[in-house]
Amino acid sequence: MNCWRTILCILTLLTAVLQMQAQNKKIDTLDLLNQVKIKTKLPFVNNIFQDALNSVRRSTTNTETDSLILVERSDDRYKNAEGKIIRYILVQRYGFEQPFTDTTNRIAYFGTRLLNSLHVKTKEFVIRQNLFMTENTPVNAYELADNERYLRTLEFIQDARIFTASVGHDSVDIIVITKDLFSLTGTVDISGLNRAKATGAEANLGGTAQKVQSSILWDKSRSPQMAYEALYSKNNIGGSFINGSVMYSQIDGARVEDIESENVFTIRFERPLVTPFSHIAGAASFSHFISKNVYNQPDSTFYRYNYDYYDGWMGYNIGTHFESEHANYTQNRRRIFIAARYYKADFRSVPMQIGNHFDPVYNPNQAAIGEITLFEQNFYKLNYIYGFGTTEDVPTGYNISISAGWHKQWSLERPYGGIQFVRFIVSTKGAFAEIFGRVGGFFHQNQVEDASLMGGINYFTRLVSYERLRARGYVRFSYSQLQNRITSEPLRINNAYGISDYSTDSIVGNRRLSLYGEGIVYTQRKLLGFRFAPFIFFDGVMIPHDGDSFSTSETITGIGGGVRTRNENLIFGTMELRMVYFPRTVQNISPFQIMFSSDLRYRYKTNFVHAPDIIYLNRSFP
Repeated sequence: MNCWRTILCILTLLTAVLQMQAQNKKIDTLDLLNQVKIKTKLPFVNNIFQDALNSVRRSTTNTETDSLILVERSDDRYKNAEGKIIRYILVQRYGFEQPFTDTTNRIAYFGTRLLNSLHVKTKEFVIRQNLFMTENTPVNAYELADNERYLRTLEFIQDARIFTASVGHDSVDIIVITKDLFSLTGTVDISGLNRAKATGAEANLGGTAQKVQSSILWDKSRSPQMAYEALYSKNNIGGSFINGSVMYSQIDGARVEDIESENVFTIRFERPLVTPFSHIAGAASFSHFISKNVYNQPDSTFYRYNYDYYDGWMGYNIGTHFESEHANYTQNRRRIFIAARYYKADFRSVPMQIGNHFDPVYNPNQAAIGEITLFEQNFYKLNYIYGFGTTEDVPTGYNISISAGWHKQWSLERPYGGIQFVRFIVSTKGAFAEIFGRVGGFFHQNQVEDASLMGGINYFTRLVSYERLRARGYVRFSYSQLQNRITSEPLRINNAYGISDYSTDSIVGNRRLSLYGEGIVYTQRKLLGFRFAPFIFFDGVMIPHDGDSFSTSETITGIGGGVRTRNENLIFGTMELRMVYFPRTVQNISPFQIMFSSDLRYRYKTNFVHAPDIIYLNRSFP
């Protein structure tokens, strides 16, 4: 009995000692962070954006308004620390209510206290799991810049900054600062009195980088009238940089023009190439699709199908092996990435309306594709590209991909080859251009079939500032052409390379010329945390009939304007009210249209590499 009491006393004493050590370690860490701030006099204590611009300002002015305009190369701030040894890595996390422009204050609009009670700040271990560098290793300026950019790609992080604080002549402390988005979100979509859809999501459950989302649909014309959807995802599982998700939906949208409704189950794992110093990237997914006749359509019009979709790819960054051969490895951003992919759409039943005819959507198909990608990218920090002032990472450099493989659609087997390139250019004043080109085709019976060609440019003008207003222009131009079309779908107008507001699929052809122009003004005033940006635009597309020239083709145009709004502290995307006038329309399309969209893109996104794929001209570049 005395022996058990002795053991119990020892365990109690040991527990107390461990708790005291843990508490002391926490106090020491906080004290160390404060000491670093005091000794180095880092200005990010009050204004993180201001510090980000101190060494790269475009002018000598020092106003708060000017400090919010970002034009900074991402790696410049770390060059002086290159090669120094990292002593400590310190993490400072801010909630969604603390602005980077003044971290000593908190946003205090109506409802902040309520939102704070519902929000849990991202856990420190989550931030640390998403860091590339470790203590007692030399500083790599490009890797720090890549890490800062990568933190901003996390769905629940609004912004991030990484600072270095010199300690003596050969050591530095790394200070990582992140700012959360309010990760709880929900939407309600009501269409008249007969249809309503509600969605709720938590993108950072308990601050642990887990997302749960559910939706419910009520539609009086459905049978049954209620349908459901659920999704779960986890970012960076166990620090592996592998993201996983699983989703089941009874309300998945139709594949083509709302012909049918689908039930879908999907499970997916992916590992992006988070930095050019990473070795491996890839993804694997499985999906099951089955159409459901919930709107009681006649058998003659309902597309009944059931199929599984398997998709997997993996690539290796062989450029990282040149480290021992090149002394300037950390400064060399050129990489060669080799990847292979296999996917298969395995139809158990095909719509009877399709039968044995070629169809790009409903045919069984499979492919094995290999790809070599040559890329070199650095990044600039800009703002007011898609967002309302939050930091956006824009690349400069190039990406060239050469692919080859085998494709089978229904009973037709053909080899495939293609080339894609993108050139990114950022001016010293903040203008940005993305020049792209794609060409590919299948080879069969000594000729090229379904040959695809596309070229174009996306151009954002420099940001113009007048008092508390920001303005930027945007121009998009593209030319597309199909040759000897056998199985691919024709060029359409109702997509990102045509006029997306023009909802008809009757305007098709083998050539397409499009031009889009937009001017947008960002205001600084807020209403309940929301800022507003009015815009005007012009849209024009020419798709001549087969055999006709562009000179005889009629131009479809749209002219309009609207307003976008966003609260940069909330996780859901930009909302847009858009009005457009079409001088010429077809079918039953109204010449005047008013549209409301939510969850639009709010930050510029790019990837070093992508999954090998066949070139399609009605889809956006991956």
